[in-house]
Amino acid sequence: MAIRTTTLHTRPRNPQTESSPRHARPEATIEDLYRVRGKAELVDGKILHMAPTGKMPGSAGDEIFVSLRAYVRRVRTGHAVGDNKAFLANLPHRKSFSPDAAYYIGPDPGMKFFERAPVFAAEVRSHGDYGAKAERAMARKRADYFAAGTLVVWDVDLLSDDVVRVYRANDPSPPTIYRRGEIAEAEPAVPGWTMPVDDLFV
Repeated sequence: MAIRTTTLHTRPRNPQTESSPRHARPEATIEDLYRVRGKAELVDGKILHMAPTGKMPGSAGDEIFVSLRAYVRRVRTGHAVGDNKAFLANLPHRKSFSPDAAYYIGPDPGMKFFERAPVFAAEVRSHGDYGAKAERAMARKRADYFAAGTLVVWDVDLLSDDVVRVYRANDPSPPTIYRRGEIAEAEPAVPGWTMPVDDLFV
């Protein structure tokens, strides 16, 4: 999941040079992001790497993508997007997203990043995505998604009874909750698409 990140820059801090604007480290750019190996986002002028995920969250993200791909083939509209893809954003502090699965409306970018945020993004919690700090980070990222134009964000928590929390830009709180045995949706971002919650545990 995109919340668990580490910075790309590893050089030790030098207060003598960092205190002077002439020696300030330049901010990373989208071109820098193209050169990164592995999943990452561009936030606060830094390339932020995301740790690999485990079997359960990885499989859940895959299942969301597979379900979205079947939807796209049926309606012939939009793009189903799997993990480790970049979506550009033009926010003051955030320039990209990399959700675990997504639905995108827009031109095919070919070899480039998707040119704007997806209309639907799924963020599946990994092993370390728990606790007060993680909750704050996920809330900030949801706000970024909505500011960038995303309509619906799923917070998928495989360790909770409230497996899928659906947040919508037009009414972000409280979320709609779906549990085992129920059918989740992402209206209005993915019209007519549904997915059994139980499929996330395959």
